Amino acid sequence: MVSLASRRRPSRRLMTDINLVPLIDVALVLVIIFMVITPFLLRSQIQVNIPKSSGAIEAPQSPFEITVTKSGHIFIQARPVAWNDLEREMALRVKGKSVLIQADKGVALENIVKIMDMAKRLKVGKLGIAAIPSGN
Repeated sequence: MVSLASRRRPSRRLMTDINLVPLIDVALVLVIIFMVITPFLLRSQIQVNIPKSSGAIEAPQSPFEITVTKSGHIFIQARPVAWNDLEREMALRVKGKSVLIQADKGVALENIVKIMDMAKRLKVGKLGIAAIPSGN
């Protein structure tokens, strides 16, 4: 006869190591999500009141954006740039590309013309000013 003590189930060994693979997977997914969302968050932080126009058309696909706020701050692709450094930054990034100027309607026309002159000197492909259709 076999006693109950000899019929013991084989003992299960406790797992003492931490499995890091799921943790790393979650961390990489979060990094990718933040990389995708960050440019949209930066653009949403810049407050620009774009004027309305009855003849506004859709901008060309993915133009190079230069934004001027009412307070006079300037951004290239949502990155702040000083007015003194603007032409140098544009020279590095916009040659031959389409440029879209997004200026608040309270910005002095002189500042917009300065940017347009810089773009002309740098021989950009197409140059446009953002406007919102008035919806007649």
